[in-house]
Amino acid sequence: MSFSPLFAAGSDTTAKSGSTIKFLAAISLAFMLAACSGGSSSYPSNQGSGPPDPNPDPNAQRESIFGEDGLVLFGGNKSEGPSGGGGIGVNSFLWRASLDTVSFVPLASADPFGGVIITEWYSDPASPTERFKLTVYILDKRLRADGLKVSVFRQERAGNEWRDAGANAATSVQLENAILMRARELRVNTLEADDG
Repeated sequence: MSFSPLFAAGSDTTAKSGSTIKFLAAISLAFMLAACSGGSSSYPSNQGSGPPDPNPDPNAQRESIFGEDGLVLFGGNKSEGPSGGGGIGVNSFLWRASLDTVSFVPLASADPFGGVIITEWYSDPASPTERFKLTVYILDKRLRADGLKVSVFRQERAGNEWRDAGANAATSVQLENAILMRARELRVNTLEADDG
């Protein structure tokens, strides 16, 4: 069995093609990194016009290679209003109101950056043959009715196992309305506290 000398181990052709691939990968990486910089450049106009200040002000704002706002990832903006930017990634009134409203059910997970609250299965002592689970989605940074969605999952006991059963759609709507009312109440209380 014979094979072409082009693919023999240690041949100059494979070594050259390997270094060519590495070179092309490095060039591609450089172009991708260059494409990430979308901001405009500004340079100080007095650079090199004189000797550096021997006693610089320690409280003066320093220049940074990351720009005026520092390193900004994922389109964030420090100048956003109180409902966005820092802190949690969703409307804080909807978030607190959701936690207050579903506080009677044990929480399984709460993600303030993604705006998702998931509860454990809960069985009301008055009806031990059924249980339900809630998932609350906060979809917006603004306090809006369409910025909230509640999903209700219901199961019924059949023998020793739980089986999925349809949940009443009105239950989701009632929970959404209760959360929205509580969020509005929290907002009004905050505005009144700011005025007083």
